[in-house]
Amino acid sequence: MSFKTTAYENAAKTILPKFEKRGMTACYCATKEEACEKILSLMPKGSSIAWGGSESMIEAGVMDAIKNGDYTLIDRHAGKTPEESRAIYGQMVCADFHLMSTNAFTKDGMLVNIDGAANRVACLAYGPKNVIVLASMNKLCDSVEAAVKRIRTQAAPPNAIRVGVETPCAKTGVCADCLSPGCICDQILITRKSMVPGRIIVVLCGEELGF
Repeated sequence: MSFKTTAYENAAKTILPKFEKRGMTACYCATKEEACEKILSLMPKGSSIAWGGSESMIEAGVMDAIKNGDYTLIDRHAGKTPEESRAIYGQMVCADFHLMSTNAFTKDGMLVNIDGAANRVACLAYGPKNVIVLASMNKLCDSVEAAVKRIRTQAAPPNAIRVGVETPCAKTGVCADCLSPGCICDQILITRKSMVPGRIIVVLCGEELGF
């Protein structure tokens, strides 16, 4: 066991109760395989599942397991016209489960996310019956301010490249606090508490995932 692994486990023990106090259910998994198994165990067969395009969920093997399992996956990319896409987003809001990662989380149990179209943060805030958040421990930040800084400097540049937008950070790798047409930093959501106890389930992972 590495020093980093031990530090992550110790940090998780400290932070899990902080999520619980904020109305969120939380657990820690040392590996992405354990995290995948845990997430699948939370969703009954036949559940309708939406997801926010999370690279963490892909890297952990969750999306492949869902596509090959007995679930109804609501694919946000399936719409071929604006009207079809809008109808699919309507289905996502009413899903049994919404799967996503979080751009960052704080040591006192808050989730911090920045979105472009806001489909991801919208479903986190309201709609789906349950939200499962897969968060690798490298996204731990000291404060909301530090979390926003992390997102803009570490998560946004590779995300901008992933979605193919022409933003300064996609070209330089450095945030320019831009207002460009392709900007993916349009909506900032700080989740400090879940009004519905247990609706948000946070799965912390000791392996680094996503951005």
